Amino acid sequence: MPAVATPPSDIAVQGTSEISRQTSAVADFASRRQLTGGVPVIMFDGVTKVYPAQSNKPALTNVSLKIFAGEFIFLVGHSGSGKSTFMRLINHEIVATKGRLVVAGEDVTRMRNWRVPYLRRNIGCVFQDFKLLPNKTAFENVAFALEVIGKSKHIIRTQVPEVLRLVGLEDKIDKFPDQLSGGEQQRVSIARAIVNRPPLLVCDEPTGNLDPQTSLGIMRLLDRINRTGTTIIVATHDRDMVDSLRKRVIALESGYLVRDEDKGVYGSDA
Repeated sequence: MPAVATPPSDIAVQGTSEISRQTSAVADFASRRQLTGGVPVIMFDGVTKVYPAQSNKPALTNVSLKIFAGEFIFLVGHSGSGKSTFMRLINHEIVATKGRLVVAGEDVTRMRNWRVPYLRRNIGCVFQDFKLLPNKTAFENVAFALEVIGKSKHIIRTQVPEVLRLVGLEDKIDKFPDQLSGGEQQRVSIARAIVNRPPLLVCDEPTGNLDPQTSLGIMRLLDRINRTGTTIIVATHDRDMVDSLRKRVIALESGYLVRDEDKGVYGSDA
């Protein structure tokens, strides 16, 4: 059963109906985990993160959960809820203060620095502001992700056009970022994140700078990628998108895990 920490009294506690919804979701989790062999891609085990500048207010407190291969997760919560810390821990930008964290089969809690680049090859990252290189074409931006890990020119010539077709940009291959719309730039960013075929894709507000129609297209693309077996985690404030897609929802509040619900919605009161 998903472990939900008990928050302090100043954080809203779930009502009986919400607890009932979570209980019914456990059966869905169990069947899905049987299909994936029961091996988590990510496991938080009592993870707490305290930043030195805010030692009296942990960014995350005693978070325990498991994410399994092939799942699509929405990570929700207000600003300051702990979403960014959660994502940065997965990518090993920071380390946990307490507890144990496993990512892509590796215990990253005590990971040596030389192992970190190898861990990150298993994680594709998509950002709100795209982070494209302005002096490189769509092809070159995607190819760069393969060049830095030493892939051959043959692999680059084969995989880059293939992944640009997947994201619907086969006719924009020679365009520079300033010649692309916001949605097209985000598609290049997604292509770059998945060109190395990582088992895990982590997306931090991927539609935050996009209009609703373009956002829907990006989410449909992520859903297609998920159906190929890639595990996807999306941190978002997009209530309508979360409510319409009804994926597993993990909700954080003031650093506590307050809800973990299959086929969930953005707000616990929905």
